[in-house]
Amino acid sequence: MTNLPNAFALPVWRSILFVPAISDRFVDSALRQPADVLQIDLEDSVGPTQKEEARARVPAIADRFAQAGRDVIVRVNRPWRLLVRDLEAVVSPSVMAVSLPKVPDASFILGVAEVLAEVEAERGIAHGHTRIVAMVEDAQGLSAINEIAAAHPRVVGLIVGAEDLAVSMRMAVDDDGLYMPNLMAVMAARRAGILPLGFIGSVADYKDIEAFRRRVERARRLGFEGAFCVHPTQVPVLNEAFAPTEAEVAHARSVVAAFEAQLGSGRAAFSHEGRMVDLPVVEQCRQVLNRVSAIEQRKTRT
Repeated sequence: MTNLPNAFALPVWRSILFVPAISDRFVDSALRQPADVLQIDLEDSVGPTQKEEARARVPAIADRFAQAGRDVIVRVNRPWRLLVRDLEAVVSPSVMAVSLPKVPDASFILGVAEVLAEVEAERGIAHGHTRIVAMVEDAQGLSAINEIAAAHPRVVGLIVGAEDLAVSMRMAVDDDGLYMPNLMAVMAARRAGILPLGFIGSVADYKDIEAFRRRVERARRLGFEGAFCVHPTQVPVLNEAFAPTEAEVAHARSVVAAFEAQLGSGRAAFSHEGRMVDLPVVEQCRQVLNRVSAIEQRKTRT
């Protein structure tokens, strides 16, 4: 069953902070950060012998995060035997989505969606409540990125995992190797109507905060809307960089107001502040204003 309510609006997820499920200290710290999303991690930050304990901790952590007004995601494990146990443990009203690592193709998404539907039904949770963030992290997934993005209505976001992709491709984790995969992700996400997440670079590089800021600002120019992060110092940078500036908002309001005034005179193209304005320019400005409105609505929740 793949039919879901068609009223799913894309969320505002500028900053998605990883929180190891096994650490009380990191859980407590996460609630002090202004992240849009807190992503409980069951994968790389949890050792093989700690998987069961981490899995059991997720429901209480997720409830705590959700009660604080945060969107909650859980990154699950990739091997099917671990993955199914993770899904059975984490599906709840407090968990908005699961991040799926190393997605190889669209059929994998369909299999996960089937499990999610079964668990939701068993627990009386609305069908389709649990969304999916698809992580493309190897050459196989990259070759199927368009199909992955459009695989199922549960898919809400798409991200390229730089470190794992570099291993698969035997390439360096740098701008040269990661530029094309990330552009492919933006195109695939926009085509499918989902969130393009990420930036060109490694999520592990957090010490040079100004270099991180430049990466994120570049990502926004390329069309990304948010990104994962591993350290609290990265959260404010993501929130700021993935939001319109005051100057951008003022310009957008000015353009939209001028366009509406010109339409009243029967003109759809005109000069404004030294630049030609027509409908595509106005639509970009409306996107800026819609983004600001969505961010402000999010702020009222926390």
